[in-house]
Amino acid sequence: MTQPNEKMEGYKPCLVAVLIQAFYAGMHMVSKAAINDGMKTCILVFYRQAIAAVFLAPITIFLEWKTAPPLTVTAFIKIFMLSLFGITLSWNLNNLALGYTSAPLAAAIGNTIPVITFFLAVLLRMESFNLKTIPGISKVAGIALCLGGAATIAFFHGPNLRLLVHHHLLNSDSLENPGHAPASTTWIKGVFLMFLAYILWSSWIVFQGDLLKSYPSKLISTTLQNCMSTIDSFVVAISLERDPNEWKLGWNVRLLSVAYCGIVISGITFYLQVWVIEQKGPLFLAIWTPLVLVFTICVSAVLFGEIISLGTVLGAVLLITGLYCALSGKSKEQSKVQGNCASTTNHTPKSDSARQDEIPVGRTTKQSSTENSCSSV
Repeated sequence: MTQPNEKMEGYKPCLVAVLIQAFYAGMHMVSKAAINDGMKTCILVFYRQAIAAVFLAPITIFLEWKTAPPLTVTAFIKIFMLSLFGITLSWNLNNLALGYTSAPLAAAIGNTIPVITFFLAVLLRMESFNLKTIPGISKVAGIALCLGGAATIAFFHGPNLRLLVHHHLLNSDSLENPGHAPASTTWIKGVFLMFLAYILWSSWIVFQGDLLKSYPSKLISTTLQNCMSTIDSFVVAISLERDPNEWKLGWNVRLLSVAYCGIVISGITFYLQVWVIEQKGPLFLAIWTPLVLVFTICVSAVLFGEIISLGTVLGAVLLITGLYCALSGKSKEQSKVQGNCASTTNHTPKSDSARQDEIPVGRTTKQSSTENSCSSV
């Protein structure tokens, strides 16, 4: 019988994954506000990464520096590549695309992350699926529904649905033309840039699992990625923007954006993501991405007065349905693996005399693979 503590431990990755998506919804909003206020995207990325590095460095030194495993050349190269492509380039493209799209649309395009992550994880043999089983069909159907929901939001508008009350948190200087869709050419450019950003980000999610095998310290890995990304982002920013006035931060939405994105996203959320990936794998984390859209739509409509269309609501329903199907399939697969593990371990022990009479032989490949799968659950 499952103990209450064990059941709570099983819910922890789910709760953390939901919290991560809520944090990312906030990131879309404050980043969009800062960009509409005139802040350059490359400077925004540099400041957020610098704040994250300053925030995490003393914590890492105090908690894990003395007990940290040695950093090999292979692990260092992996960390550098992940920081360059998965953080610096990904978030520069993401913020650049935000200038051409709305925050809800950016969150909608983000629902391609489970699909991209799924295919990458399958190619790298981190995930598997069997269309002859119900869990396999449920997982694939859920991802397809997520993609369909994102497409519905992106391409089907329908009539507008207005809320009775709007409370505008930020003034009109911070958000340009709330409730209005961008022009067609601008929208296409924003969608294309956002899609490229999410391809890089999905790769970052998948390869975190590979990095954990060669360097298991999550906190040091996160800190080093932020430190390296700070250097990369500075090179990009200083090469694109030389005006000193553009680098100034006042007591406004720009400071709020870099502080939130630096501490909450690059600092806390990056670490939480690595923890979830270690516990449940990259696909489990990516499957929760549709919640970003739901949170962003609610915040955009209530706080910023952005108009919600019927297509957005229908797309959100498809996304939630797809999320449930994918998680259900993933859960059933893990339950099946755990059942197989229990059946292989709950055998009748042999007597000492029988063990002495046995000839020691190596483990078979099937036994080894079974034990490895059991240990990863």
